[in-house]
Amino acid sequence: MKILHWIWILIGLGACALPGLLHPRPRVHAAESRVTWSRQIAPIVYRHCAACHHPGGAGPFSLLRYQDARRRAPQMLDVTQSRFMPPWLPAPGYGDFADSRRLSDEDVDLIKRWVESGAPEGNPAEAPAPPHYDATWQMGKPDLILSVERPFTLRASGTDVFRNFVLPYPLAQTHFIRAMEVLPSTPQIVHHANVLIDRTASFRHQHRTNWRDGVPGMELEVDSGNTFAPDSHFLFWKPDTPVLVEAPGMPWRLDPGNDLILNMHLKPSGKPEIISAKIGLYFAEEPATKHPMLLQLDADSELDIPPGDRNFVVQDELKLPVDVEVLGVYPHAHYLGRVLEGWAMLPNGEKKWLIRIPNWDIDRQSVYRYRAPVLLPRGTVLHMRYVYDNSDDNIHNPHDPPVRVRAGNQSTDEMAHLWLQVLPVHVPRDGPDPRLLLEQAWMQHRLERRPGDYIALYNLASASAALGRYAEAATLYRRLLSAHPNDARAMNSLGAALERAGDNQGAEQAFTQAIALSPDTCDAGYNLAALEVKSSRFADAEHQFRDLLLHCAADAGIRSGLGVALQGEGNAAAAREEFQRALDLDPENFTALYHLGELAIESGQPEQAVDLLQAAAKDRPDDLDTREHLAMAFAQSGRAADALSQLRDAIRLSPADASLHALLSQVLAGSGELQQAIEEQNQALHLQPNDPDGWNNLGVLEARTGKTAAARSDFEHALRLAPDHAQARANLAHLPPA
Repeated sequence: MKILHWIWILIGLGACALPGLLHPRPRVHAAESRVTWSRQIAPIVYRHCAACHHPGGAGPFSLLRYQDARRRAPQMLDVTQSRFMPPWLPAPGYGDFADSRRLSDEDVDLIKRWVESGAPEGNPAEAPAPPHYDATWQMGKPDLILSVERPFTLRASGTDVFRNFVLPYPLAQTHFIRAMEVLPSTPQIVHHANVLIDRTASFRHQHRTNWRDGVPGMELEVDSGNTFAPDSHFLFWKPDTPVLVEAPGMPWRLDPGNDLILNMHLKPSGKPEIISAKIGLYFAEEPATKHPMLLQLDADSELDIPPGDRNFVVQDELKLPVDVEVLGVYPHAHYLGRVLEGWAMLPNGEKKWLIRIPNWDIDRQSVYRYRAPVLLPRGTVLHMRYVYDNSDDNIHNPHDPPVRVRAGNQSTDEMAHLWLQVLPVHVPRDGPDPRLLLEQAWMQHRLERRPGDYIALYNLASASAALGRYAEAATLYRRLLSAHPNDARAMNSLGAALERAGDNQGAEQAFTQAIALSPDTCDAGYNLAALEVKSSRFADAEHQFRDLLLHCAADAGIRSGLGVALQGEGNAAAAREEFQRALDLDPENFTALYHLGELAIESGQPEQAVDLLQAAAKDRPDDLDTREHLAMAFAQSGRAADALSQLRDAIRLSPADASLHALLSQVLAGSGELQQAIEEQNQALHLQPNDPDGWNNLGVLEARTGKTAAARSDFEHALRLAPDHAQARANLAHLPPA
């Protein structure tokens, strides 16, 4: 089942400041009379200002040298006294944020005293070395560099431009990304850049003719694919954060077939500019062990702001169904926003502030990460409250005179969004994915406010299906289709829910309708063919898969599906060819690896089977069939210890699976451990007491240990269950007389 996720675009992430203390400086008390550039001011500037204010940086002038700073001293005094610079919107005391750019009162006073005393340099030998900036990668050469295919020419003047460049991920292996850097060709005209992960290349498919040239727009909607993979990271670039480094354990994933979409906010410079960009990716050695999620509060549906209204208020709230840690926050409005607030009400009645911005400025906004995660227990209610000013008094108001403003994607429209990055904690080991519970609560809340919300209804249905509530999911998909009867994606998802609910006939009808609505898409056709395989209609499935290959030839899943159909028809040689073609397209295709391993076992090639099934098990370590076949391959290869290890791991995953205990019994018997083999076979029969083969096998084991009476009883039990059981009758006849 697919889950849609609308993708937000950061509109104007603010001007720059480099976080982190670059140069220590001596603490100066008010009693000290002389403030100089070298001793006190240079460390402040290098820490808070230089990331933008250096040659080639985003700032309009450099402050790396004393001579530059002295010329700008009166301006530095004005912007620091007013706290216009460095850019930092959150009010102190309303959230403890890492890398705060806000100058301390002491720093502001030092700058004032320095300027008022004539901006003296002091002893140059006491000044720290200025930071170094260049146009190369800040963390060294990336593991992978993606480049915009065709540069874009930005006009000389006019309004800001938002451009979306698609950068396909070219590798055939999945990688996890620990760090990312965006390197624009002309950084001075890039206000910010935001990176989106398109799991299914849906945006590229929507713009087949022009995606290489860049697609205009501020907000996008992409299809997240067949698995629940919610947006989980703030992936943005701005001048003061050249490298985005993820927290330990939380790299983000790129799979074969994914696209990165680079959304760039460009500001005309007064002359035509040619803009291109590269994205540098740094691979993590290990996959993610922590899985955060982005949640959104929003009140767009309430935005209808009359001209002249100075105090227009909108609010939203969301109750958390699980414990979470809040890692970061991104508040978002446009030009009319004035006061933006977010807080949490804990179950015990405590109010915990998440952020408060008393003087909003769209050009200075940012993502704010907490110094330490903010723990919010289950039952906490998240709140947002935004105040808008649509009067002449608002210096940011783009309309003169003011006009009525509603929600929309243009910057002259308005938005009311509060994004939170949360990490579920205290998660029960055997419980559902807590992100599904968050998604469900979020979408239910959206539907309470907007019953016709398409994305919320689709995502709620998909979350229900992912939680195993297939009948509920089918009801929700039907509700969606009543309003959108020609939605092929929803029809296909309905079919998948019906199939999982056991209604194969209804599923087949839904898949057939989805194909009729959208003949060129692969998903519904694949699902129909897979259903035919499941029903052992292998010839029908083969025909369906071959039809799909006419317009989806590069789909590894279709190739491996065709292989399964051919294998079901008994054509092992043709099946092997299709499985190999699938692996040529995707070396990690699970279906191809598994079935090639199965065929290798059947053809007496256990070592080849081991290699294939180990690769399959790496992709799906909890798949019991894979572990069982791998154990068989190990046993055929004479690697009894490895076979035993696989089976014991499988039994830990599924202790009530009788077939696993029975297979473990056989491997133990082959290793001469007959008593343990008897114990495992007894356990298998305890779980499945009416298995005549199991009783026969137990009789053989007990006969081998000299327990003739017990063996006789076992063979007789097998014959009572299956009077025509030839092996049990023959084994009974071979026993010595009682």
